[in-house]
Amino acid sequence: MRRWLFEPVPRGRIAAFRTLVYLFVVADLTVLTPWVRTHADVPGDMYQPLLVGRLLPLPTPTPLLVHGIFWALIVLSLAAATGRAPRLLGWTVFALYFEWMIIAMSYGKVDHDRFGFLVALAVLPTVGRARHGDSTPSEAGGWALRATQIAVVCTYFLAAFAKLRFGGIDWVTGSVLARAIIRRGTDFADLIAQVPYLLIAAQFGIVAFELLSPLIFVLRGRWRYAGVAFLYTFHLFTFAAITISFAPHLAAMTSFLPLEKVRPVEWLRSRAGARVLQT
Repeated sequence: MRRWLFEPVPRGRIAAFRTLVYLFVVADLTVLTPWVRTHADVPGDMYQPLLVGRLLPLPTPTPLLVHGIFWALIVLSLAAATGRAPRLLGWTVFALYFEWMIIAMSYGKVDHDRFGFLVALAVLPTVGRARHGDSTPSEAGGWALRATQIAVVCTYFLAAFAKLRFGGIDWVTGSVLARAIIRRGTDFADLIAQVPYLLIAAQFGIVAFELLSPLIFVLRGRWRYAGVAFLYTFHLFTFAAITISFAPHLAAMTSFLPLEKVRPVEWLRSRAGARVLQT
């Protein structure tokens, strides 16, 4: 079990994953969920904090608090994406983003696509320094990625558990997807909804693959990458049908991929060098 949990990975993979995660924080605040900032103008008596917000306790959001966290996260996440001061900046970004999620989800709606991403933010500071392109194996890095992967899989497995716990067999035999398509469906969803029994089959398929999601850990090599590709394809079809993106979850799911092989800076430099030689 220890070998599995601490399976070494190249430090370059951690560096790439870290950069992707912290840049995603900026994209999330500015592009994907800018509506969270509007909670600064919501009356305080409408704030119903999640359990963790009541236990700590955390302050009621005010304009100063919300806008302060927003700009602090923008600046600190960009700095953390460079890999500098990984522990100090990492823990600070995690704490601020955690509070940002409490502010976002304490007004009646709780998204479950943030779990794996929050775990990634929590474990990345434990790794320490990691440079892009560094092939040195790191057990600490392996544990950080494994913890994120476990959180990603738990998101699927526990979602199936919740479906069966609260909806029972009616979740897979009822009209769950039909109602979702009526409420927020696309033209693509309207096409597939016309196929008899396809939505019922899809509901059975969703619960089955969520319950079987832990099997991705027994896959190796190309088979595991094929499994990850299937997960991304599932979310692509979900977005195409009912415009639910699961973007934070998809960012955390890159923990399964050999990100150290993706070197955009080196690619741009090589392209620039090739153009210089041609001229």
